[in-house]
Amino acid sequence: MLEAARSRLKAWIVAGIGTAAAIAVAGVLGAFGARHEPMPALAPTSRIETGQWLLQPLKAYVTEGKDAYGAPLKPGGKALVLQVEMTNRTAKSSKDYFEILRASQTAADAATKPFIVLMRGATLSPELHPGMPERMAYIWEMQPGAVSPTSFDLTVIGKTYKQRDNLYGLPGWFNPTPIGTLTLAVGAGPDTAQVQP
Repeated sequence: MLEAARSRLKAWIVAGIGTAAAIAVAGVLGAFGARHEPMPALAPTSRIETGQWLLQPLKAYVTEGKDAYGAPLKPGGKALVLQVEMTNRTAKSSKDYFEILRASQTAADAATKPFIVLMRGATLSPELHPGMPERMAYIWEMQPGAVSPTSFDLTVIGKTYKQRDNLYGLPGWFNPTPIGTLTLAVGAGPDTAQVQP
C-alpha cells in the first residue's frame, strides 16, 4: 500500500513537471509568434499591387466644397482628396475597391468611408473593367472646423486569390490583409504637383 502511494505521488510529480514545462514552452513560442514585423513603407510614387488592383497615387489635396467630383459634401464642408490611377487585374469587371485604402491619423473622420468617384465623368463607385487603367478620386469628408493636414497616412490592403473558397467552393479574392503604409503630402488644391513622399 505504501509502495502504491509512492508510485502515485511520483506520477503526480512527473505529470506536474511535464505540464509546467509544456506551459513554459507554449508561452515562449506564443511570445515569439505574437511579435509582428512592422509593415513596409510603400513609396508614394510607386505602382502598388494589391492582388486585384494595381494602384498609382497621383495627387493629394484638400478642397472646400468644390472640385470634389460631385461627392455629396455638406454645405461649406472640406474634403481630403486622393487621386489614384487604378487598373483592374482580374478577368471581370469589379468595384471591389472600397477597402483597399484605409485612412488613419487624418483630419478626415476616420469612422466614415470615402466616396470613390471615377474622375472621368464623376460617376460614383463604378465598376472598373479588366486591364483598363482609370483615374479615381478617394474623397474623405473632413470634420467641421478641421485644420487641413500637410500629410496623411494610409494603410494599403491586399487580398489573395483562391480557386475555391471554404464556404461555397467558388473562386474569388479573400483574406484582406495590410500590405504596407503610405504617407502622402497634401497640397492646397487640385492643381498641386504629383504626390510627394
